[in-house]
Amino acid sequence: MSGQTFEETIKSTLEHSMKTKDEEKLYKRNGILYSTIMSPPENLDALKDLEAREDDVMLVAYPKCGCNWMVGVLRKIMTTCGYTIPDRPPLIEFHSPDAQKIAAETPSRRLFATHLHPDDIPVSFTTNKTKMLVVFRNPKDTAVSYYHFMNNNPVLPKAESWDKFFSDFMSGEVGWGSYFDHALAWEKHMDDPNVLIMTYEELKENLLEGVKKITAFFSFPLTDEQVKVIAGESTFSAMQSSSKTSHGKFASIIFRKGEVGDWKNHFSEAQSKQMDEEFKKKLSGTKLGAKLKYEQYCQ
Repeated sequence: MSGQTFEETIKSTLEHSMKTKDEEKLYKRNGILYSTIMSPPENLDALKDLEAREDDVMLVAYPKCGCNWMVGVLRKIMTTCGYTIPDRPPLIEFHSPDAQKIAAETPSRRLFATHLHPDDIPVSFTTNKTKMLVVFRNPKDTAVSYYHFMNNNPVLPKAESWDKFFSDFMSGEVGWGSYFDHALAWEKHMDDPNVLIMTYEELKENLLEGVKKITAFFSFPLTDEQVKVIAGESTFSAMQSSSKTSHGKFASIIFRKGEVGDWKNHFSEAQSKQMDEEFKKKLSGTKLGAKLKYEQYCQ
């Protein structure tokens, strides 16, 4: 995944996944599962040398919390400002050592993204005071979206059943680890001026306001009219419509429903109560817990 275009990357990824058995598609590193195909050990090893810049644009999101959607938004913002963004997935753990060398030579401003736990993000992003946009989604919809993603994504092993997947999700035995571990770690950064934490739900409710906040946070000089145009072109439905061009065969995998509340079609009463208890135990009374509006979206 060095100088490949997005289309070439998808083609080679699909070819690789066809040759890989389900039981070989995830591997464990420091107690966390990663994709063998997208994030092999050599990629993660090379990240220790990734030198972030203060003006880099970094997006962080647990899987299925709106990462691809926000990558699309940030691409529109940056290209409108005149920056050239390479046509390749910006997730740093997907970058081969060669691709990371290319990134090191890429002129500012650069766009990066990651699903990594904050403790595993290269330390240079903190020491160099890189601003990070962090997006979270309510945990029940995240789990449902992740379940369908695993069943439709040839890069990952198929989930055996919803009940089995739910159990794995709750114990953190899914790619990139536990949702709640990620949330607890980011809770500590709620007052960090270099971190902007937003939710999928607030972006769905008022994308125009969301784009304004993101633009201001990264100090992009856009006019109100430009912000309005970007927001109009970046609704989930608009992104979904254009994804066949931008994401090819992965379009239907990456952009599925984008709904808030789809968890009600999957969770049993017992599972719902189990998630409620976990949320209460881990995030009740926290600033991030309040921002997620759990009672509104998950009860």
